[in-house]
Amino acid sequence: MTLQHYLFQDRTFEIIFLTSLGRAYHSGANVGKVLYLTRQVKDGDFEGAFVAFKEAGDEARTQAQESLAGGHRESARQAYLWAQNFYDSATYFVDGSRDPSRFLPTWEALYDCWLKSLSLFDPPIEPVSIPYEGTTLHGFYMRGKHKERRGPLLILANGSDGSLLDMWLWGGAGGTARGYDCLTFDGPGQGYALWKQKLYFRPDWEKVITPVVDFALSRPEVDPKRIAVQGISQGGYWVPRALAFERRIAAGIADPGVVDVSTSWTGILPKPLLQLLKAGRKEEFDTYLLKAATPTDRATLNFRMRPFGFSSPFDTYKAVTGYNLHEVARQIRCPLLITSPVNEAYWPGQSKQLYDLLVCPKKLAEFSVEDGADLHCEPKSTGIRDLRVFNWLDETLKQV
Repeated sequence: MTLQHYLFQDRTFEIIFLTSLGRAYHSGANVGKVLYLTRQVKDGDFEGAFVAFKEAGDEARTQAQESLAGGHRESARQAYLWAQNFYDSATYFVDGSRDPSRFLPTWEALYDCWLKSLSLFDPPIEPVSIPYEGTTLHGFYMRGKHKERRGPLLILANGSDGSLLDMWLWGGAGGTARGYDCLTFDGPGQGYALWKQKLYFRPDWEKVITPVVDFALSRPEVDPKRIAVQGISQGGYWVPRALAFERRIAAGIADPGVVDVSTSWTGILPKPLLQLLKAGRKEEFDTYLLKAATPTDRATLNFRMRPFGFSSPFDTYKAVTGYNLHEVARQIRCPLLITSPVNEAYWPGQSKQLYDLLVCPKKLAEFSVEDGADLHCEPKSTGIRDLRVFNWLDETLKQV
């Protein structure tokens, strides 16, 4: 199927603006403002896109602060969500802008707005500390609308570059409305863990999820038999990986399914570079790659390398080859839902590959252009995504 563009020809601009619009379903965007920004930004102008989103974030943050000062708590909550949307969107353009050093202060503004919004939810979102290998991960506990003494819990695992706002919009809002408590966190390479703790990605995500489950089981309101976990984007690798080893989880969701993370890296490399990578010729690989890269290529590379913690492209490419489920997928025992959106850009075809590898109870949830839910992680249609994901999860946990 030919991919038709809605707003921009540049893939980064298209997906970020569509995601920004899609966040409106759970009050994470002011649609009119996002549409206004599409008219202010030229396709491919990273500096212009960064400035437009950053200024929109500043404006929404001020609106939130003024609303809160006036006692308008719900208005403040929503405006803080808008601000997070805009700040997060800005981070995708800053590496290609004239001053990439603006990334950290932009992320700090994003994180501050998240923290400021927590007490404005009903019930409030609770910050928690999750013990992890001699330190703690910053986590957030969202209480669902249920009256049970012990209720189901959905653990929300992020991807390679998502924000905590996405954990609310792609799982938290839909889950709590349906009676699930939700628990999310910044794991190694994500958000606070990356920027403030200098913790980087790791392929053995069971070493992350197991401490999160330990923490969840310490909460008296959690039904230990009804713990599920969802991973979005690169979390579609991490969650199945964890499920292959962690047996206390009753159900899993991978959105989308990712069998081999490295294909999104190596798939666009020319043959000579692939040969240098396979031969272990680090200096030549790095020199060749960086010399051939356009400014946009370099910006994308810097953005994607950062959570791995390496300065060398070769080291990053070699590391990412270890993110592979082929040897462990058959060890998964609990039911697994795998989303499969049409026009998946990063790991096309891998949702079906993962489905075929599994021997556990499984379901492939397809999303189409007609649904309005094509593209990576269904950015335009969180409503139909919530419907299918939570209907499946409701039915699955009834059988526990």
